[in-house]
Amino acid sequence: MPGQRERTGGGSERLEPVVAAAVARAGYELEQVHVQQAGRTQLVKVVVDGDDGIGLDEVADVSRLVSEALDSHDEFLAGAYTLEVTSPGLDRPLTRPRHWRRARLRKVSVRTPEDKFLARVGDADEEGVELLVDGQLRRMGYAEIDHAVIEVEFKEPSAAEIAKLAHEEGSG
Repeated sequence: MPGQRERTGGGSERLEPVVAAAVARAGYELEQVHVQQAGRTQLVKVVVDGDDGIGLDEVADVSRLVSEALDSHDEFLAGAYTLEVTSPGLDRPLTRPRHWRRARLRKVSVRTPEDKFLARVGDADEEGVELLVDGQLRRMGYAEIDHAVIEVEFKEPSAAEIAKLAHEEGSG
């Protein structure tokens, strides 16, 4: 689960180390490389992320570095290609500790082998995450979670929820 990178597309496995190194030089992490034929050219889709997310200016910087890296390794892509660099969408499953850290205080839908529930995300570390489930704090290891995604909500978390997740005195 954590630390695993999604790999798809025909030439993706060969390109991945080259692309990952370029993305790392920019200070971000490679989430996915996908290569597909698009007419006479190939579409190379690169999904990148970081602990603090990634903005449009940073996507442009990463795109330039990845393009330079691909151009210097043209043996991996025969002919013309189109490069698309993007960040993961909101509906991306939470699969790595940094995904959970970025989701702090967000509402998430969690599925385990035994249950499915909504929770609010608290502190996350390399082994697991603290979740507020029905007003109770619950520590879960990532291995216990089959699937989790952020739920779109239109209101801020309540002061009581924030206090509980912050472990403040008198919050219970």
